Amino acid sequence: MIAWKYSDAKLCGLLPELAEDANKYTRGKVSLVAGCSRYPGAAALAALASQRMGAGYTEVICAPKSVDAVRAVSPSLVVRPWKNLSPRDFPPMRAGHPSAYVLGPGFDASSGSCEKLAFTVIESVCAPLVVDGGALAFLSTKKGRKLVQERFESGLETIVTPHAGEAARLAAPFDFPTDDADELARLISLAYGVTALVKGPKSFISDGETTAVMDEGTPALAKAGTGDVLAGMIGALLAQGLAPFDACVLAATFHARAGRLAASELSERCVVAEDLPRYLPLVVRELEALKSRLSERELYARYSASV
Repeated sequence: MIAWKYSDAKLCGLLPELAEDANKYTRGKVSLVAGCSRYPGAAALAALASQRMGAGYTEVICAPKSVDAVRAVSPSLVVRPWKNLSPRDFPPMRAGHPSAYVLGPGFDASSGSCEKLAFTVIESVCAPLVVDGGALAFLSTKKGRKLVQERFESGLETIVTPHAGEAARLAAPFDFPTDDADELARLISLAYGVTALVKGPKSFISDGETTAVMDEGTPALAKAGTGDVLAGMIGALLAQGLAPFDACVLAATFHARAGRLAASELSERCVVAEDLPRYLPLVVRELEALKSRLSERELYARYSASV
């Protein structure tokens, strides 16, 4: 299968429009269930990235011991503990209040409590859902496969964001070959009923029918926490109304370009995950400027044709 690469002109068309009468709820709410007591930083990175990627409201639901650490990162985050979290804590979306969920950054894949929490979220959330990090380990179990398939059958959108090792774990129950990331993304998508983003120097996004490649990766991104940033970015774009495939392509491209821009100033060796949200606005502004120029050309062409 051919993996398509999006042009900058096509990426411009994916940028969510900002309505003049927007408020924090119409801009989209991202809820992150993330950050066990060992890894609060993962939740913080994903949350900051979702804010920079344009979400109007970001909340973090994390381990009780992680609450203070996540709150300290940004005063505009809403942070609460996941103690006694139940299906009642995930109400369906309301008209005019779009939302998305991100599950798994900073989850301990060996933790039974994290596994139970992951299954509760997958089963209960009636909104687009990104499954990332430690939560991916639970999808490959019999129960995990059943729950995500039920989401697919109910018309609920799910994205998985594995790196090569996590993708191999998702492939194992089906004995899929893992030596071709392009084909692996397609097979995971079909087997689980998800949009799959298999991360690497070249990242492949597939919905089972179409596959895209993002080939702008850089060694600067080979650092702990950069995947958490990407997950938060995807969640924000989903909350702003992008389709899962488009959200993955746009977020992966912005993520890579933020890494390259950070590296141009800090060096590839010295970039860390927390640098990426700081450079992301510069990447977005560059594409917004291109979008404006393309719009002006289109208007001029229409005017010239009518004269």
